[in-house]
Amino acid sequence: MSRPYCNVCQRPQVSCICHLIHPTKNDIHVVILQHPSEVKQSKGTVTLLSQSLSSCQVIIAEDVSQHQEFLAVLAQYQGHIALLYPSEKAEMIVKNSEVKADEIIKCIILLDGTWKKAFRIYMINEVLHHLPHRILPENIQGQYQIRKTKKQGALSSLEACCYGLALMENNTEKYVGLLEKFKQFNQMQLSFVPKN
Repeated sequence: MSRPYCNVCQRPQVSCICHLIHPTKNDIHVVILQHPSEVKQSKGTVTLLSQSLSSCQVIIAEDVSQHQEFLAVLAQYQGHIALLYPSEKAEMIVKNSEVKADEIIKCIILLDGTWKKAFRIYMINEVLHHLPHRILPENIQGQYQIRKTKKQGALSSLEACCYGLALMENNTEKYVGLLEKFKQFNQMQLSFVPKN
């Protein structure tokens, strides 16, 4: 017999995360390029993030070079879009209030997947190489306890997005509530892990 699923978060009722959704009005549009293998990943944070932010879209694809929805985003935000990704050419995020009008970021792109899968999305989509790249300060401590990585300073997609938006919008308080819900999401996921 199949398990009943929530129609909103698309998770089994027993692990529904709708009570953790924290409506948050972000000023900078968020686009998440999600690797197809992440869609049904119960530990993933994109559902909580995308259901909470007022301006967010998720594009599920590995190759977006011909993806109409993604190409429309590039056209709409041309000159005001950046990729949050630690490439060699990435520059530190700065407040939008501290840059010239023609350099203000109005849309941020995140790659969602394991480091290996995110790197693959980056490598096969040359269009991403030509965008400005931004990175977060190294002193941000992640709270993502349910997925292990050897990468120093690794953050979940939700954390990276919230910290990036907070810095660019110069409003750290706005995303505190969502980050608190993320901590509860962690605890909920850990509660499903069998104890030895």
